[in-house]
Amino acid sequence: MLVGNLTLNDQAIEERFVRASGPGGQNVNKVATAVQLRLNLSESGLPLDVRQRLERLAGSRLTQEGVLIIDAQRFRTLEQNREDARNRLTELVERAAKPPRKRRPTRPTLASRQRRLDKKRHTAEKKQLRRRVNS
Repeated sequence: MLVGNLTLNDQAIEERFVRASGPGGQNVNKVATAVQLRLNLSESGLPLDVRQRLERLAGSRLTQEGVLIIDAQRFRTLEQNREDARNRLTELVERAAKPPRKRRPTRPTLASRQRRLDKKRHTAEKKQLRRRVNS
């Protein structure tokens, strides 16, 4: 499976079809239309840095064994849910493929430092006026 400029190993992807909850009427009780897409990250063929970012992005969808699970039951048909699950996987891998931008350290401007000091001075004066007056 091709995701952006990365290739996912098709053997690492497993699809399971289970009964869905939600809309579908009587059909929902008889037909397995929900899709549970499972991607084994260790066998996925993704570069290490992308895999690490994907693990971070996956959050609770990642099992202890390193398997990413995506549940799709938005639609009434199996084909639409299958497409939805694959699209969500593609989107997740594409987000992980983009390396994070490096943070450039910046310094506060002279004007912002001056505003901060003025505000501190104003607050100090306000508090000083609230003190008890000595006679």
